[in-house]
Amino acid sequence: MTLHLPADLRRFVQDEVRSGRFTSEEDAIAAGLRLLRQRQEAENARTLEGIGQGIQEIKAGKGRPAEEVFADIRCEFNLAPDA
Repeated sequence: MTLHLPADLRRFVQDEVRSGRFTSEEDAIAAGLRLLRQRQEAENARTLEGIGQGIQEIKAGKGRPAEEVFADIRCEFNLAPDA
């Protein structure tokens, strides 16, 4: 795989290697990608948790009709009633 990074990111990676934090540019980039993957996995887990919580609330009778929710959203963002 060949990467073409913007100059600022290329300098950052090179500086990280020069500082001794990483042994190679590949190691530095791999560490960054691992962090990105962790962040995305955590975001996905939070989303799934929220969906699960919403399903539990609906089953417990705490849900609201979609029309009411959409009306609240339109009102909050000053959107037309038919938006």
